[in-house]
Amino acid sequence: MGDVLAGIQATWEFDTDSVLIRFERGIRTPRLLQSLRERRVPHAALSSVTLTPGKRGTVVLRAVPRPGADPLLEAAAGQLKDGCDPYRLVLPAERETLAEYYADELRARLGPEADEPADRFLVAAPEAPMRFKAYDGRASFDGDRISFRWFWTGASSEKWKAGDQTFPVTELSGVEWRSPEAFEGYLRLVPRGLASMAPPTGPAATAPGPGLLTSAAPSTQPMAGRPTRADQDPAAVIFGLGYGPVHESLPFAAAVLESVRRRQSTPVVAALAGAGRRDPADIAERIRHLGELHQAGLVTDEEFSAKKAQLLAEL
Repeated sequence: MGDVLAGIQATWEFDTDSVLIRFERGIRTPRLLQSLRERRVPHAALSSVTLTPGKRGTVVLRAVPRPGADPLLEAAAGQLKDGCDPYRLVLPAERETLAEYYADELRARLGPEADEPADRFLVAAPEAPMRFKAYDGRASFDGDRISFRWFWTGASSEKWKAGDQTFPVTELSGVEWRSPEAFEGYLRLVPRGLASMAPPTGPAATAPGPGLLTSAAPSTQPMAGRPTRADQDPAAVIFGLGYGPVHESLPFAAAVLESVRRRQSTPVVAALAGAGRRDPADIAERIRHLGELHQAGLVTDEEFSAKKAQLLAEL
């Protein structure tokens, strides 16, 4: 499409395979959107597009992401307010016809997989390094490790006894984020082998998805040795008035979640390797699947050529 649709607090630029969303830095723009600055959303990450009446003579164009496609929304787990939703574009009501045109254009570009959850993140997570100040400590993430440094004015005796903490992402299975705008907000890391103890909030309470955890069988049962309360857990930092605001702690949680998921995934080319059958139909099917992975960007040109030659050699 290549067109631009300017709304209130954001602008959408339509490309052939994605939508580039740029957020304004005005005083009325939520700080979360300002901190995100811009996001490129592939059409493959979307499940639907809606256009609904808004408040005070406006309409709202919304691109609905597929479950599992966006690490930011997975970490948020339904806790974001409408005003902080990065997929909403608010427009004056007199632009409804134009908005409907772009909504139809986007719908026409959704593929057959739109109704299915995404098997990997398709929207980029905020980039590390990142840090924010919580009530009981300072959290930092360099892309490989998360560190908690406790404040003597806020940390519990349990955390002081445990000392400052560092967690490699390879030792984690997920992350929990409870909004600082809710009661007892926190960011909590989930080590491998442990499951979430916090019941889901918002829409996630009735429609659980792959948002908070990456373990195969999530559970809300406490695991032995893990404190029930976040203020006593050395793998968590707690929020408070002015501490751990949404625009700092949520992108942090999304970046950690994306890094955990990425390191848990099986290398694509290794998964393709194995004892090959010499049946020509099977070889042809494997080459077709390899081509799909190549087009999706999951296999490099060199890996594609080498594996294709290997498969052809089996004929």
